[in-house]
Amino acid sequence: MKQIANAKFPDKETAGPLVAVIIPVYNEVANIGRVLQEIKELPPDPAYRLEVIVVDGGSQDGTSQEAERLGVLVVRQRGQGYGAACFTGFEESTRANILVFLDGDYSDPPASIPLLLNKVLVEGADLVLGSRRLGRLQKGALPSQAIWGNQLVSWLISGLYGQTFSDLPSFKAIRREVLTSFKMQEMTYGWTVEMMVKAVRTNCKIVEVPVDYRRRGGGRSKVSGTVKGTVKAAYHLIKTALSYIRWSPAS
Repeated sequence: MKQIANAKFPDKETAGPLVAVIIPVYNEVANIGRVLQEIKELPPDPAYRLEVIVVDGGSQDGTSQEAERLGVLVVRQRGQGYGAACFTGFEESTRANILVFLDGDYSDPPASIPLLLNKVLVEGADLVLGSRRLGRLQKGALPSQAIWGNQLVSWLISGLYGQTFSDLPSFKAIRREVLTSFKMQEMTYGWTVEMMVKAVRTNCKIVEVPVDYRRRGGGRSKVSGTVKGTVKAAYHLIKTALSYIRWSPAS
């Protein structure tokens, strides 16, 4: 797969910190162009610079070619699973001070990126979670089994770790040094839960912000689109929540 070295998107240079927007994808040719276009249309902000990294999990529908055509860095995912895709993006974004993760299926609105970054840059948050439950959920964007599954795991985390979360979102921002200190292990759907509970265990400043959530632009969800996929994801989420109760940075 072709890799475009040092690709910037948008190509506005400022003196602010570099923010890597990491987008895991698998067969999202119908959606990735719309997502990247919305990022390109974000108003420039002198407080930070953006670069976009699309992590392709082996798409066969032209997703990577479409992303490359739009001028972003496309890298091949190393390993299997959602967490592996996110970790690949983390490893590739060596120059970035802040990492933003969002899905490439058009559900997460890039227009909320400045809101998440403001919480990091202005309010000093270490981890910012884009909560779908606090924002506007478009009808049909999440099936009922996914809503109840996320709520169940959120309650479990609250009971185990003493901090309440409204959602387990794909859309989030985190300081690079914080994520590095977590020494992430979960390469499946447990990636987000691991990040959240380790942030609690290390007394990070965690902020939830409301973000809207849209119906995917096309195609079918690989997770919530089927009951089997939802159950499999729920298993990994619960397993991860239980795995780090006694975790510490020295572990």
